[in-house]
Amino acid sequence: MTDDRPAFVLHDHRKPRPHFDLRLEEDGVLRSWAVPRGLPEATGQNRLAVAVPDHDLDHLTYTDADKSIADIGWWEEESRTDKRLVFVLHGVRGPVRYALIRTDRDWLLHRTKSQP
Repeated sequence: MTDDRPAFVLHDHRKPRPHFDLRLEEDGVLRSWAVPRGLPEATGQNRLAVAVPDHDLDHLTYTDADKSIADIGWWEEESRTDKRLVFVLHGVRGPVRYALIRTDRDWLLHRTKSQP
């Protein structure tokens, strides 16, 4: 990104199985989660989000034959604990608030009731 706000990208990844990759810039890397069914579109919806290894920042604009950018922009953290991260994605279609909630094995990506 061209300013000091941390970037995010949502990749539409078609291999090995169709899924989305949510990547949030933090501490010089892109923290990443594979989201098999895509980001929740309605408030109160949850989606499985599997943490995957961090990616280099050059992956922010990376595309290839099997990976395209579904959304890109900047994100802001609203609150964080060991088990929950609440944040707003400021993407192409406007701001949306989500929570990543840690479960025993993975994460849930939740679209919050309260939206910006």
